[in-house]
Amino acid sequence: MRRIIFSVLTIFIGLASAQAAIKGEPVEYKSNGTVHQGYLVYDDAIKAKRPGVLVVHEWWGHNQHARNSARKLAEAGYVALALDMYGGGKQAHHPDDAGKFSGEVRKNFPLMKSRFEAGMKLLQKQSRVDAKRVAAIGYCFGGSVVLEMARAGENLRGVASFHGSLGTGNPAKPSKVKVLVMNGAEDPFVPAEQISAFKKEMEAAKIDYKFVNYPGAKHSFTNPDADANGAKFNLPLAYNAKVDKESWDELQSFLKLVFK
Repeated sequence: MRRIIFSVLTIFIGLASAQAAIKGEPVEYKSNGTVHQGYLVYDDAIKAKRPGVLVVHEWWGHNQHARNSARKLAEAGYVALALDMYGGGKQAHHPDDAGKFSGEVRKNFPLMKSRFEAGMKLLQKQSRVDAKRVAAIGYCFGGSVVLEMARAGENLRGVASFHGSLGTGNPAKPSKVKVLVMNGAEDPFVPAEQISAFKKEMEAAKIDYKFVNYPGAKHSFTNPDADANGAKFNLPLAYNAKVDKESWDELQSFLKLVFK
């Protein structure tokens, strides 16, 4: 009898595990007539509403790196949407194109804001999402985007930047949004004077922020493709597995804080 009960329980647990899985699906949304191709990820075993997290890609565009991050967030219990800030799911395969695509958004703040907000509205409309509890993370170009949203007082619980630019043309307004910046101490794209100016700006605006500088880490330290791209295009990029893990753990602590 015990063997029969154990076998039945084993089958039941196996079926439950098979039914409960991380679901990822491409989604389309529009911003001022432009069609964007995002990627929504969630754990369908969680029935209650939960916080949502937006993921903004590197200057390469909406790629697998952003989707992988969205999936990890879903595994942590959030609903995540990897945004498409360029439109049409456009990706760059050369730094010249990446600079052009990202520059078009960086130099046009109303465009940046409208595209970000279009994705945020899509996430907030999801039945699984608590629309009042939304945060955003970004990598490289995406890090600068989420920091700009924090500066503008966007209705977010918190933003986190991984190896993103800290400079801005829009000084921060006083805001309740919490900010986390994770930077590579050996990143030549983020000089010491930029870091100093950023800290002064946050303090002047009375924004609750944390700045983590990882020794030995270079630009794009979270992206496993960084070494190949660095070698191919002669750029100071390098993946750092240790810092990748440490910064992700830092993010998890941050999200728990902003969503508590």
